[in-house]
Amino acid sequence: MNALIKSATIVDSKSEFHNKTVDILIEEGRVTKISKRISNPKNYREIKLDNLHVSQGWFDSSVSFGEPGYEERETISNGLNTAARSGFTAIALNANSNPVIDSYADITFVKSKANDNAVNLYPIGALTKSSKGIDLAELFDMTNAGAVAFYDYQKPISNPNLMKIALQYASNFDGLVCSFPQESKISGLGVANEHINSTKLGLKGNPALAEELQVARDLFLLEYTEGKLHIPTISTAKSVELIRAAKANKLNVTCSVAIHNLLLTDDVLFSFDANFKVLPPLRTQKDCDALIEGIKDGTIDMVTTDHNPIDIEDKKIEFDYAKYGTIGLESAFGALQTIFTTKKAVSLLTQGKNRFGISEFSINEGEYANLSLFNPDTSYEFGKIHISSKSKNSAFLGTTLKGKTYGIIANNKIVLK
Repeated sequence: MNALIKSATIVDSKSEFHNKTVDILIEEGRVTKISKRISNPKNYREIKLDNLHVSQGWFDSSVSFGEPGYEERETISNGLNTAARSGFTAIALNANSNPVIDSYADITFVKSKANDNAVNLYPIGALTKSSKGIDLAELFDMTNAGAVAFYDYQKPISNPNLMKIALQYASNFDGLVCSFPQESKISGLGVANEHINSTKLGLKGNPALAEELQVARDLFLLEYTEGKLHIPTISTAKSVELIRAAKANKLNVTCSVAIHNLLLTDDVLFSFDANFKVLPPLRTQKDCDALIEGIKDGTIDMVTTDHNPIDIEDKKIEFDYAKYGTIGLESAFGALQTIFTTKKAVSLLTQGKNRFGISEFSINEGEYANLSLFNPDTSYEFGKIHISSKSKNSAFLGTTLKGKTYGIIANNKIVLK
């Protein structure tokens, strides 16, 4: 693949051309020249786009598609195309398919579905067999097949001894264990944040305490085992405090937050729109503020869309019975830019790769072209017209977002809208 990108502003603090507007020549998938002006004698494809900005390729640490088993929600092929159009060059795929991804063969299967794609797919294997929380899955075998972490998606490990053993066992091969932060006996049948709004609306509450107890427990287990832990999608102010203290104590822990938990509060639930039914639930403004502060001071290591397509039959029903989840790839950049600068939004979308063992490519001559292309300075109302996913369950429908994506250049391929 050969191409010449014209008049692009580079947003990459690791590049000597950071904040400069330049032409970028790509030959056979590598950046061969970056300069103020580059001629095109070989008649390569030229990419000229309004207010074009480029950065290192974006990464999402928590993406669900459905295939195998739930292809009506999303297929791997269309999901990866959606990721590319949304600016992502790499995604970590959750194990919540049918069957659950919990073996060498399962990891091999999903990787094969992504062969020869512009977007790199990194499978996350289930932590326990069939994600039932009883017996550990084949962690080492899945590592050999290419799994980058182990996680029973949105299913807490209730047995503390099982989590202890998982952390100890995975440490033998530097495996990353993920633990969903929820104590199920406390959360019960709660479907919304336990607070004033859930009481007003008559919705069963899922208290912040349920998350914080699980976070505290897992941090104690981590300290005991000296393992390697990632806590996905925290949502409360106290969780930020607990993880901040653990990092100060030099524990090997990272965490993420879902973008919708940064921007939306349980005030939106008065519409009873099931697109707002997510797990962990939308909390209060105080929690949002603490999460944003946690990002600014480095307590929170990465953001995620927690992209989870759900078909209309399981969403357009009574709030209590709707399935949890929202899609988020298409709205990620525009949503982040409503609260952060472009530089910070891009930084958040490129962080986290090292934790999952994924290579980074700065925008410099000689490096592989792994680029996200976008325009940071346009505002629009996000609607179904902007959704590429098969499922349309977005919590950001009708929201004004800032910044649009053009696509990606990666793996010797170009994907543009």
